[in-house]
Amino acid sequence: MTYGAANLNDDAAGPKSTLASTVYQQLRDDLLGGVLETESKLRVEWVVSKYGAGASPVREALNRLASEGLLGRHDQRGFFIMPVSASELEELTRTRCWLEERALRESIAHRTAEWEEQLVLALHRLGRASRFSPQNLVSLNPDWERLHRIFHRVLISACRSQWLVGFCDQLSDHAYRYRQMANDGEGVQRDDFAEHRLIAECALDGNADGAVEALINHYQLTAAMCMKRFEQNDESQAVAGKGARARR
Repeated sequence: MTYGAANLNDDAAGPKSTLASTVYQQLRDDLLGGVLETESKLRVEWVVSKYGAGASPVREALNRLASEGLLGRHDQRGFFIMPVSASELEELTRTRCWLEERALRESIAHRTAEWEEQLVLALHRLGRASRFSPQNLVSLNPDWERLHRIFHRVLISACRSQWLVGFCDQLSDHAYRYRQMANDGEGVQRDDFAEHRLIAECALDGNADGAVEALINHYQLTAAMCMKRFEQNDESQAVAGKGARARR
């Protein structure tokens, strides 16, 4: 197996040749994008109607998503969308930092000229993309998200462990879900390209400690912005609750 190279053109896992995999990908995109309401039930019949597939491929897709932690399952009662919470976000961020620190250190230790070229190119492409959609300045740009994902994948692509890369990818998916739901802390200012550039420069210089510190700071800042949205939601619910009691 060859390590140190990543696909800069497409961050998909592979061809989606079967109906079940097509349903899986469509439903997965909606789950990660926050399109579907958390904790709501996902009945097979509803998914069949919405995504235009038979019951068998739908069940296969639902079981696959449950194995990834995006869906939960009640015995005899079907599937439901996993809830989001501040405590889970904290655990997710902590675990992601643990794993990606190891992956990044290994990637830097075993870096190649090809890896360095890919990292420079990934950073360049990310810097040229607009973070927010030109049509809606408060919506995240899907093209930027794709390039962002590629940048972080290239960073750890030379770590010599596809298992580790796979685990990091899965955590990245869940982090993306939180960012979409929180809109990455709307209204909070940050220079995200400078953050990514610092990570890349340290990695290219072989400064593993500096790269890891910059990466962890980057993830923790994102998590803090998402946490702020949880706090804002809690405050809004508390105000609504007081208003309801006052009207009684």
